[in-house]
Amino acid sequence: MREPSREYPTPPEPRTGSGAVEPPPEVWIGRATNRVQWLLAIAGAACIALGVELAVDSTWTSGVLALLMSVIGCLAAGVLVLFGTLAFVHVAVKVDDDCLEVRCGHIGLPRRRIPLDHVVGADFVASVTPRQWGGWGYRWRPEIGTAVVVRRGEGVALKLGDGRVFTVTVDDAEAAVGVIRDRLRLLGATKSLKA
Repeated sequence: MREPSREYPTPPEPRTGSGAVEPPPEVWIGRATNRVQWLLAIAGAACIALGVELAVDSTWTSGVLALLMSVIGCLAAGVLVLFGTLAFVHVAVKVDDDCLEVRCGHIGLPRRRIPLDHVVGADFVASVTPRQWGGWGYRWRPEIGTAVVVRRGEGVALKLGDGRVFTVTVDDAEAAVGVIRDRLRLLGATKSLKA
């Protein structure tokens, strides 16, 4: 059953000192998620639990050094796997007037901010795969560039002014490319007016 439509009053448009109407700032936000990596996170938590179990309830007769190495190894492997996977379970991409910002995981780390005045172009990539980049996560390949890959699928490839390429997997990547290209046109027009 449909709800009745409601009409809300339109907020007043902001005005500059000269009386000209200025459009409100527009922000595009996109996300991509990989639920499969939760399985790896569970494996990391299991390693941590094993390390704690060894430390608390040990019946090892091989000596304290072997026990200590096992506990530290399990804890270190568990923490690395757990953080590595949770950091790349999802990615959030935000495009505003000044920059593109990429935040990974639940705490937003690693994070990358790319000012749009450093971007030369943006392209839609129909298929980005972890295989292309050597796995999931924050990747760098000298012949391709840098990427944040959290899942297989569409993405955005930014061509930077220094010749490098930055790729990120995100849902609705075509819309992101459109927004970035619009921002780049506005930046170009602003630069030509100032010159």
